Formats: sequence, C-alpha cells, structure tokens
Amino acid sequence: MVLKVFFPSCCSSAESGILIGRWISEQNSAVILAVVHFPFIPAQVKQYLSEVQQVTKIKVSVLGSWSNSKQEKEESLSEFLEDLGTIFSHEPWIQISKERDSKFWSCSTLQKQSNSPKEEEIILVYYDQRKVMLSHLHPPLDTTPSTDHKANDASKLAAMFDTVANSKILFMTDRYDDGPIKLTHWQSDGVEASIIVELMKQASVPACMLLTFLLSLTSAICKRRMLKFWPLPFLWSKLSTCEQLGHRLQHLQVISSNKKAQNQIQLMRKANIFVSLLIDVALGILLMSWLYRKNRIGHLADTLIPVADHVAKELQDLLQWLMGAPAGLKMNRALDQVLGRFFLYHIHLWISYIHLMSPFIEMILWYVGLSACLGLTVALCILSDIIALLTFHIYCFYVYGARLYCLKIYGLSSLWRLFRGKKWNVLRQRVDSCSYDLDQLFIGTLLFTILLFLLPTTALYYLVFTLLRLLVVVVQGLIHLLVDLIDSLPLYSIILRLCRSYRLAAGVKFRVLEQKHGKPLRLLMQINPLSYGSVVQTYRLPTYSCYPKDSWTSLCKKLFFGELIYPWKHKGEKQD
Repeated sequence: MVLKVFFPSCCSSAESGILIGRWISEQNSAVILAVVHFPFIPAQVKQYLSEVQQVTKIKVSVLGSWSNSKQEKEESLSEFLEDLGTIFSHEPWIQISKERDSKFWSCSTLQKQSNSPKEEEIILVYYDQRKVMLSHLHPPLDTTPSTDHKANDASKLAAMFDTVANSKILFMTDRYDDGPIKLTHWQSDGVEASIIVELMKQASVPACMLLTFLLSLTSAICKRRMLKFWPLPFLWSKLSTCEQLGHRLQHLQVISSNKKAQNQIQLMRKANIFVSLLIDVALGILLMSWLYRKNRIGHLADTLIPVADHVAKELQDLLQWLMGAPAGLKMNRALDQVLGRFFLYHIHLWISYIHLMSPFIEMILWYVGLSACLGLTVALCILSDIIALLTFHIYCFYVYGARLYCLKIYGLSSLWRLFRGKKWNVLRQRVDSCSYDLDQLFIGTLLFTILLFLLPTTALYYLVFTLLRLLVVVVQGLIHLLVDLIDSLPLYSIILRLCRSYRLAAGVKFRVLEQKHGKPLRLLMQINPLSYGSVVQTYRLPTYSCYPKDSWTSLCKKLFFGELIYPWKHKGEKQD
C-alpha cells in the first residue's frame, strides 16, 4: 500500500528536528503539522503533545525525523535522528531529509522488525498550511450514484483538512515565545492578528447587548393585546412592508444572539445576514439622500396627482369604448350600459378620493422617504404597497368582472350537465346520473340561453380588467423579486469567493513537482474553489415569498375559470 505523507511547505526551510502530526491508519497516510527543533527534552515533548491532544481531541504524536543538511552531512546527527524512533516508538518511523545543494529530497520509513529503511511506494505531498487551515471543504452537491467515488475521496480529504483545522492551538506559538519547545509552522514567524478585528470584537459586545434590548422591547410592544384586535393583524399579514420588517427583525435576532455557531454553515449564515443588512441599509441611506436632495420629494408629489388623473381618464376612455361596439363586436346593450356606468361611478369615486388626499401626499411621501434608512428592501416593499393602494380601483374592477364571469361559467357548466341528465353530487364529489322532469328542462333551457348570450359581454369586461390586473401583478412581482434577491443573496460568501477563494474549497488538485526513479514522488496540493453557482446554492438565505409559485398550467386554469389572483397571497393560505 502506498504511503502518503502530507508535508507543509512552510517547513521546507526549517532546521533539523522531529516531525509531529497525525497518523491516519485507515488511509495509510501521515499529516505533518510542525517541526520541533533541537534542543528539546523528550519528556517535555510528550507532555506538550498530550496537552494538545486533550484540547484538540486529535491524536497528535511524533511521526518521524526531519533533516535539513545545510552544511556537510554529519553522521552523528543521522544516527541520533534514527535513535529517536526508539524513544517515541511510532511505527512506521518516517525519515525525511533535504539534501544540500540539491532539489531532490529523500523519504524513507523505518520498521522496528526489519531495522532497515524502505524507500519505495512513498508519495510526498506539499500543502499550504495556512490555506488548508482557513478553508472549509464542501461535500459534492450531486448525490447521483456516479459521484459515490467523489464522495469517498472527499471524506478522505476531509480527514486531512479537519486535522489541520482542529490543530489551531498548535499554531498559536511563535519563535519569540520563551517556552521550552520551539516549533516551525505557518505562524512560527509571528502570530497573524489584526488590531481592527480585535477592536471590532470588543465593540461588538455592548452593541449586541443594546441591540438585544431594543429587539426585546420591540417584541414586547408587538405582543401587546391592544395590537391584536381586528383589523390590525389582518392588515399586517397582507402588507409586504410589515412582512419585510418582521423578516429583518428575525435577522437581527440571529446576529445579536450570544449563541455560538455550531458549524461552518451557521457561521457563514450569520456573516451573510450581517453583510446583507449592512449593504441593504447603506443602499437605503443612499436612496434617502437622493430623494431629499434638490426637493425631489416635492417634484414627485406634484407629478403624482396628474399621473393619477391621466390613468383615470384613460380608464374612462376605455370604458366608453367598451360601452359602444368594441372591435365591431355585437354586445348586449342593456348589460353593457349597466356594467359601464357601474365602473364609471367607481372611477369617479376614486378621482374624488385622490383629490381629497392631494394636500397630504407630499407629507406622506416625506415620511415614507425616511423609512429608506431601514433598508432599500423596506423602501421597495413600501413602493409595492403604494402601488397596490393606488391601483385598488383596478383590483375592484377585476374582482367584479371575475366574480360575474365565474358565476356564468359555473352556471353554464351546471346547466350543460342538466341537458345530459347528469348532476354534481356534493357528498360524493362526483357526477351522477339524474332524471329531470319537463319543467326543470324548460327552465334550464331558458337560463342556459340567457347566460350563453350574456357571456360575451361579461367575458370582454373580464378580459380587459384581467389584463390590467396582470400588469399590476407583474410590476409588483418584479419589485418582490428584487427584494428577495437582496434578502437571499449570500453577499459575504460571494465576496469571500472573489477575494479569498481558498476559503471555500470544493476539492483539491495535484501538480507533479518531481518524479525520479529511486526518489519519492513529490506533489503539490492546490485547492479548487467552489464555483459561484455552488456558493449561491449552498449559502442562499431563506426568504419569505409574497406570491405562490403556481405553474403556468394552474395560472391559465384560474384565469379561464375566473378564479381570483389575489394581490397579497402567501404560501400556505387557502384560497376561497
């Protein structure tokens, strides 16, 4: 079986000493973590390794010896390094030496039974210790049987990655410490740290305490009994602004929680939520500063009333066209006039309402603009709710037309079953045979004829107002898609993939450094980063959805039978 030795590239120039690391017997591989230099006392080394093992829960031991012959090779040093195998008693005892003035290395194993070194079937793999320790190896996303061997390879790599990542305490000592043991590893020249990060850690404690207090106060206010009286809960469940605020409050609770993240996924989720909130608020503040600059709020309020009047005038012209002979179609004159005047009266009420609210529109927009400091997503949700309120008359027209059209469709289908001697059994939920007398058939024929000749007029009004309703729904849907994109996009993970791609590892690749007969095969292990699509798929944040994910078939079926497309319908709600 081939012996694999993972050697940190930072130890290539280390002085002679002993190799400490972890032996993985299932894979017949050794993961070298550091080099202990001379002079040292073996008892102190064993005590130090036992302390590390208690903290890391990893069996760290002395695996072999390391010889860096910068000067003439000393026979006494080589014999001394071989004798250390009897003191630390690890089998096999790995001997790695770097020859002077040569790029070739020698690697052999010493067995106690034979007392002779073996120099064949050894692969020496170099790895970047810092990148491996900071990276997180992701399992393959595919679960097909063809990727089972990839999963096995990933599990073998995970053992090596976990060994380096969990040995963090071993890398917290540098050459400036006054301890009895001197180590060489990726931080031996100085422990990597940042003053800004440490200051942020210190400042985050009081900030999280203040945020937790404010969130608890807000939750207590929201749970007040006086706020649960109808229709306040109904309105809060239908307005997307309230849903978005509740969603962001949950995010703030996750960030301010003092519970430590259990794994990498939870840690990345917290970081993604924090960066998403930060960018959302920054974009909202930019929008707010743009709105309040050069009196754009006043200009927007001045243009809102003329736009509403123009929309109402276009609807009046459309109704006048429908009350005539639209596209040369022959309509039922009486029903056409009744429906047209009914809808014209609603438009008149809507225009009166808009002009009644015109003195307060600028003040309302001024306060609405302030809400942008809560985030761009909150401002977009407010915009969606404003569109829903400004187009409420179009929604009313659509509901009236849809209900009238649905009533005639179901009436015609029921009367059509009457002609065929059938009826709908409500208890058994099926169509059964039934015998009708002459009077029932006569009345059914009259009703069927009336509904059939009135259907084109009703269907035309329903078609026109359904198209207007769908236009509003598309605009609101685009706004909510943008909100969901901002809420769910893992921005921190994407930035991490862009700047430090080795932190998100999908696997590794090997590059051959040296291949010579009689010498160990030397490979360089490099990290393959996750693709951007896999990063988004793995760390995508959950969001609320204001619209059901209906298929095109079910949507067309609803439109054909006159079922309502509600403006504020959430997943899990039952439709009337």
